[in-house]
Amino acid sequence: MDNIILYLLKIIQEQYQQICWLILFICRYIPLKQWAHDELHSPKYQKFLTDKLPVIKPFIKQDWQLWNGYYLLRYGKAVKPVKPQKGKPRNVPTDTACPLCGAPHDYIYDNSGGRGQFKCKICGQTFVNGEKVTSPFKLQCPYCGHALKPVKDRKHFRIHKCVNDSCPYYRRNLTKLPKGLPQSEYWKYKLRYLYREFSVNFFDMELNQLPKWATSFRYKKNNAYIMGLCLTYRVNLKLSLRQTVQALKEIHGIDISHTMVNNYAKTAAVIIRPFVDSYDYNPSNELAADETYIKIKGIKAYVWLIMDKVTRSILGYQVSTSRDVGPCILTMRMAFDKFKEFPDRTLKFIADGYSAYPLAAQQFKIEKGWDVFITQVIGLTNDDEVSKKFRPFKQVIERLNRTFRESYRVTCGYGTDGGAIHSVSLWVAYYNFLRPHEKSGGREPLNKVELLEGAGNMPGKWQLLIYLGQQELLKQQQG
Repeated sequence: MDNIILYLLKIIQEQYQQICWLILFICRYIPLKQWAHDELHSPKYQKFLTDKLPVIKPFIKQDWQLWNGYYLLRYGKAVKPVKPQKGKPRNVPTDTACPLCGAPHDYIYDNSGGRGQFKCKICGQTFVNGEKVTSPFKLQCPYCGHALKPVKDRKHFRIHKCVNDSCPYYRRNLTKLPKGLPQSEYWKYKLRYLYREFSVNFFDMELNQLPKWATSFRYKKNNAYIMGLCLTYRVNLKLSLRQTVQALKEIHGIDISHTMVNNYAKTAAVIIRPFVDSYDYNPSNELAADETYIKIKGIKAYVWLIMDKVTRSILGYQVSTSRDVGPCILTMRMAFDKFKEFPDRTLKFIADGYSAYPLAAQQFKIEKGWDVFITQVIGLTNDDEVSKKFRPFKQVIERLNRTFRESYRVTCGYGTDGGAIHSVSLWVAYYNFLRPHEKSGGREPLNKVELLEGAGNMPGKWQLLIYLGQQELLKQQQG
């Protein structure tokens, strides 16, 4: 009995030592005081915020003679032509003129030692070869009016920063820093005003590229019904290419190669997509967006989806190899094109905490003048009122992601970018028009098309869907 008591006391002492060690570890390495900056616990996971738009001073054509007259009145002397250095010829061509004020070549400096950049002595504008202006407009901080300075160049945008230490925005953020924080740790916090100037206009890109060969079929060996069977097994039943070939051979006695099945799927995707994208979905003002992961050539890629929370239809979709703001803008464009009139402030757009969505919303404000307010539901738990209120939106789009991945999982990844795009396009067509949805108790698809209702089986519906796509293609080409 005494041995048991001694043994238990020894265990208690060891546990006490472990508890003391854990308490010391927590006190030394885990701060108990929360971060005071923007009500976040760690600067590593601060919520991404987009600043308001800068003040833009556009490029306005001016008259160099008026400038020179102003200098004469203000300073008592006009600006004289540029004098060449002794023994060195001027490298400014005689036909060069300032693109801003129109000053002739006599008032133009060679600003880069013969490498093509010039500077006007009248207005100070720099330009290249008299054509390309290096600063077509000027960006100013909306808080202090100081000119923004470009600090970083990224793939699709340039970051401009306000470097004015007296900027009210900067001074206000300094007061939010934790007390006693060394200046070497300031980089962990967003203190200065930032603006991202995009170098690629994602609003001029074509959402649908229509190949000329995609308006007709020529079957040398098979027919349209066999193509409908291929799509039924491939898309509806989620079979791989070789499983589709095996099913056609063992069930229907049709001998076909997996390459032919792939070609049928690719052609059908190109033809059906215009009908799917131009269909009148009559969307509501409640949209949910998310992105999920796929593999292309063994490398992670992304599928962007935007769905109508009320009708459950997919309004926008894109496949991209990078998780940038570009494909996010294209997906939002595709979804917003479904509106006959943009709902503006009444639109409820729910997304996760990824930074691409508020950046895309800012670009819509610049290009279209639309106020797109992004409600971001962050995390898996309802830690705030916003997450608690809009969690059902996030759950709907997450359920859509799982439905898509069920059809994608059998492929073990895509071999090409085009294959991924065509597969996603076919799946969206199937989801919106052919798949019985739980919203109707599994009896009807989301969008009922009268022509498709007359088909007796699924291969026939695929054939009619291809026909509708062909008609839409012809309409777009003629229009």
